Amino acid sequence: MSNNNASNNLIIAQRAVKQLRLEASIRRIKVSQAAADLRNFCLQNASKDPLLMGVPSSDNPFRPPKSCSLF
Repeated sequence: MSNNNASNNLIIAQRAVKQLRLEASIRRIKVSQAAADLRNFCLQNASKDPLLMGVPSSDNPFRPPKSCSLF
């Protein structure tokens, strides 16, 4: 049983090493650069953002219904 336990520990350790190697190979950038990139993206796309520009009432599915009157 100790041999089986050692094999399981070896498999777990190999998986951990594989994951650590994968994480170490990821290209990283500085937080200041990521923040600048995000700011630039937001500024470039602000004119397309419905939360900033609003939605035309003709395209708004949540607009209040118009009242209807019968004569």
